[in-house]
Amino acid sequence: MLTRGRRAFAFVFLRMESTFKEMDGESVLDLEDKAGVGGGVEDVYGEDRASEDQLLTPWTVSVASGTTLLRDPHHNKGMAFTEKERESHYLTGLLPPTVFSQELQEKRFVNTLREYKVPLQRYMAMMDLQERNEKLFYKLLIDHVEELLPIVYTPIVGEACQKYGSIFRRPQGLFISLKEKGKILEVLKNWPEKSIQVIVVTDGERILGLGDLGCQGMGIPVGKLALYTALGGVRPSVCLPITIDVGTNNKKLLEDEFYIGLRQNRATGQEYADLLDEFMAALKQNYGEKVLIQFEDFANHNAFELLAKYRTTHLVFNDDIQGTASVVLAGLVAALKLVGGTLADHTFLFLGAGEAGTGIAELIALEISKRTNAPVEETRKKIWLVDSRGLVVSSRLESLQHFKKPWAHDHEPVKELHDAVKSIKPTVLIGTSGVGRTFTKEVVETMASLNEKPLILALSNPTSQSECTAEEAYAWSEGRAIFASGSPFDPVEYNGKVFVPGQANNAYIFPGFGLGLIMSGTVRVHDDLLLAASEALAAQVTEENYAKGLIYPPFTNIRKISAHIAAEVAAKAYELGLASRLPRPKDLVKCAESCMYTPVYRSYR
Repeated sequence: MLTRGRRAFAFVFLRMESTFKEMDGESVLDLEDKAGVGGGVEDVYGEDRASEDQLLTPWTVSVASGTTLLRDPHHNKGMAFTEKERESHYLTGLLPPTVFSQELQEKRFVNTLREYKVPLQRYMAMMDLQERNEKLFYKLLIDHVEELLPIVYTPIVGEACQKYGSIFRRPQGLFISLKEKGKILEVLKNWPEKSIQVIVVTDGERILGLGDLGCQGMGIPVGKLALYTALGGVRPSVCLPITIDVGTNNKKLLEDEFYIGLRQNRATGQEYADLLDEFMAALKQNYGEKVLIQFEDFANHNAFELLAKYRTTHLVFNDDIQGTASVVLAGLVAALKLVGGTLADHTFLFLGAGEAGTGIAELIALEISKRTNAPVEETRKKIWLVDSRGLVVSSRLESLQHFKKPWAHDHEPVKELHDAVKSIKPTVLIGTSGVGRTFTKEVVETMASLNEKPLILALSNPTSQSECTAEEAYAWSEGRAIFASGSPFDPVEYNGKVFVPGQANNAYIFPGFGLGLIMSGTVRVHDDLLLAASEALAAQVTEENYAKGLIYPPFTNIRKISAHIAAEVAAKAYELGLASRLPRPKDLVKCAESCMYTPVYRSYR
């Protein structure tokens, strides 16, 4: 008589032939992945090709059953297993007798989540759900995106990273440290999924506006990739979060007994460069030419160098530089309908001259150049930057970091932001400083005195680091400001009118942008792809949104927005000859929608 384990193993072979001939008698292993379904990865088990009501076999190493099935987040359905499924997969008695629908599970979890008063508890509850029931996690995030986005990402993810050592339960990504130098390729092979399409990697040196959090920055790649799936429809199994641990210069963390990273100061110079070289080479060797590598929250001095170094050899994207720039440009293009004129008619002043500030500035200059046919060197003169030492001007050229030099214009030195506003007379004020409350009452009032509708973007994250609040922007401008921020703010009532602040969240851009790269098989990121993403996002703002003072569409439609962004990015990639997935689909929007992962429970044999 066969034991349960042997019966299950024998069942694998008995069902093998019928399982791999689920569609029209043709083995799914022989089918070509022509549409790039499943986020651009070959759909080995035919899940995406099948209709949602077609029966599946929950494969792991063997057919999952019993507690193994309940502990597998990819296949677990909790109390939604039907009585027949419980019988077939040895689940009878392991679950309460009632069968819940996925919708009822979702309602129950949301009710429980709302009872938590501490935001970090909500974050931990969501991460716990992700680890035990993947489909329910993503269905919740999709259906309640505006409520849960601040929980799984900014601003709450910042606190989660600060306390990551204390709340760490089980690994959600790969940790690659200096100890693994010389064997990074072997470490990559330890990850259970082999077909990876998107990697988000950080070294933890500049987490949001919170500084060096070392190894505890892992919360950022985990959160970003959750959004790739929920908002962009990229299959979770093809996403890989990675933290590179080269130490930390955060003394408080080094002295914390619960810190989970290397207890040493940060490696720099050649040692750091050699580790990154090995890492990037290993990624290409293990996952191929078309794996998208997104750099996240690297310090300025490394972020620019890494992007410049690898953008011609790898499919790389820096969300802090390029993603932020694309989403802000989209807001500016959309805002033109409210403030009037063209981009070239406006003058831009930035507080902050780091990754985000210079990245946004460069993309604005490129867009103006594209629309006016003027040299980009000329269009940069419409854009001014203020850093910690004051206005970036030509007299400071020799002491400036290389990425600030293109923005050093002829002007007398100006130390304070308020004085720079009075002197430059900008129509648009953008904050990327990472320092809270720097858009003072005097600054906003001066902007309002210079402009009928001053455009004010306080982009620093998390909320505590925002240059000003929505309430301050509206009150100090007497309700005339067009305002957007990096982190969410509640609607504001001023003089009997309700203002809805926009959120210039990178989550508008990178999920759809990544999907567009994957579905087209793009091999390199070109600046024109970022411009295409910006224009696609701006086009999604409706007259109803404008009536509320919004320059971004609501997140409730984010999957539709991502599909349109993906389509425009893919179209531009085909136009530039960067796409390798041929032939080009006739309808790229439909292609993007068909590629999107849907977290609906499937029925098991």
